[in-house]
Amino acid sequence: MTETTIHSEVATPPIPGAQCRFCSNALRHSFADLGVSPLCQSHIAPEQLNQMEPFYPLHALVCDRCWLVQLQEYVAPADIFGEYAYFSSYIDTLVKQGREYCTAVSERFKLGPRSFVAEIASNDGYLLQHFVQRDIPCLGIEPAANVAAAAVQKGVPTTVQFFGEQTAHGIAASFGKPDLLIGNNVLAHVPDLNDFVAGMRVLLAEGGVITMEFPHLMTLIDQCQFDTIYHEHFSYYSLNTATRIFKAHGLVIFDVEEIPTHGGSLRIYATHASELHHAATARLTILLAKEQKAGFDDLAIYQSFAKSVVETKRNILEFLIGARKAGKKVVGYGAPGKGNTLLNYCGIRSDFIEFTVDRNPYKQGKYTPGTRIPILSPDAIRQAKPDYLFILPWNLKDEIVSQTSYIREWGGRWVVPIPSVVVIV
Repeated sequence: MTETTIHSEVATPPIPGAQCRFCSNALRHSFADLGVSPLCQSHIAPEQLNQMEPFYPLHALVCDRCWLVQLQEYVAPADIFGEYAYFSSYIDTLVKQGREYCTAVSERFKLGPRSFVAEIASNDGYLLQHFVQRDIPCLGIEPAANVAAAAVQKGVPTTVQFFGEQTAHGIAASFGKPDLLIGNNVLAHVPDLNDFVAGMRVLLAEGGVITMEFPHLMTLIDQCQFDTIYHEHFSYYSLNTATRIFKAHGLVIFDVEEIPTHGGSLRIYATHASELHHAATARLTILLAKEQKAGFDDLAIYQSFAKSVVETKRNILEFLIGARKAGKKVVGYGAPGKGNTLLNYCGIRSDFIEFTVDRNPYKQGKYTPGTRIPILSPDAIRQAKPDYLFILPWNLKDEIVSQTSYIREWGGRWVVPIPSVVVIV
């Protein structure tokens, strides 16, 4: 009997209390069981090292009615995002992509000084700052006060609120309705999915356009990106499922782009279903058909993922065990959410990776959640001269290799763990 078969049989009965957050169907099928893990952005301060740390089940399920992959809600969003350690501006690639997006979308939809742009989960203003520079009025909607403060310092007007239908009515009354409503890497972060999408319909101006970016479930499966699964990500979307969800709330997706962000994401374009200003594009039709042909409306593709995850874990551990036995020094680069899923699921502590570094001062001097690996400034790399630099935010490997090219001076190499272990010389 294979591991996949065991997984399927265990998940066949309804899982107590597990209900699809979109269609309310009883959930009974496992997608990936990653054990238990702490919240991925709950970095440990030195004075907390001897204190208890809460762990929660990290078990992704799939709905066999609408095919939404999802985690149950163990922690309220206010406990996760009230104060947040993720600042997008420390990632050069995201800032560059934000500038390019601003230029492209402004030209495509003829945005100017009389337009209005709003972004949900606007973070530290890394994206909206480009609209400010073009004199396009904008508003950030960000739940984390500490991150929102950084956006305001950039000159980006920001309101500190969680987004939903009620919030949307208030924002529309106070600020107006946007011609462009943006949501990058936020759709995965909302437990009350229906309230969130309903809010977008309420807030969007007549004739307006929504663009949203989120990791593509097809890429997650193909590349075995299990570390994209963490508690802050409540849901994982195929294009077909996203289309179904938006349609249920009076919105229609008319275009889609496949983009490299976060290891492979979709950028969807949507508008009010009652308005026919935008015809469906060929690339939308092609990608919907590609997903169907791949079997995204069949349970088999979801159940096969668990076996790939286990194999990937074994390969990562085999590399690290071999490196340490050979007397090699391994340090990490980055302390991202995905990295903490990988470290905790694989059981990697400082006996494998001596420390990791991060450009974000908010994380420096702290320790990774669960595994308690020290997080230092990137300057520590030159001092330690590791044989291997283990890249935890593997989706940014090109940027990181460029920034740390100096490790070649002592023969250092980079290790990319996903989708399979690759050593870059």
